[in-house]
Amino acid sequence: MDASSKNQLRQRLRQQRRDLPAATQRRAAKRLLQQLRKLPEFQRARHIALYSASDGEISTNEVLRYCQQRGKVCYLPVIHRDTKQAQMRFHRHAPGQTLRSNTFNIPEPNALRRRQIDPARLDMMLLPLVGFDRRGNRLGMGGGYYDRALAFKQRRNAANTPLLIGLAHHLQEVERLPIQHWDIPLDWVATDREIFAAR
Repeated sequence: MDASSKNQLRQRLRQQRRDLPAATQRRAAKRLLQQLRKLPEFQRARHIALYSASDGEISTNEVLRYCQQRGKVCYLPVIHRDTKQAQMRFHRHAPGQTLRSNTFNIPEPNALRRRQIDPARLDMMLLPLVGFDRRGNRLGMGGGYYDRALAFKQRRNAANTPLLIGLAHHLQEVERLPIQHWDIPLDWVATDREIFAAR
């Protein structure tokens, strides 16, 4: 699949999820939590990174509320532009903490350095995606932020943490996605209909 075809696929899948009615989105968020609760690793995880949904992404609001009620420590991504290439870092998000919109109009916590966590210290990361396949390949928005943040997982003897779970509406599944050498595969995929280990 060339870059043009990949962009067309990205645009089509983004439009499909944006077209979902608000009531369908709310039901999907509740069903997503039901799927995640089936996974023992999710129940055991103490430090979890999530995301603030935008552009029709499946919402993590129900998951965040559930995690915080059970004393799990939750983190949200923050885009930092203090380096040559913008980096994604993960900051703690406490219950009731207000969020601010970043340059992409995505809500994120105030970037207090003392509340950052090294991604390798997370137990689990719940990632947004545009498209996925059964092999755990993930089509993102194209910025490469997650791939750069998780590049350490490509090193030999890299830690098995965090467990990477892609979250999506079921309609975002495709038969097969092309992969690049820098792509970080998912361990699991959870949708509003199922949760499965990537092959």
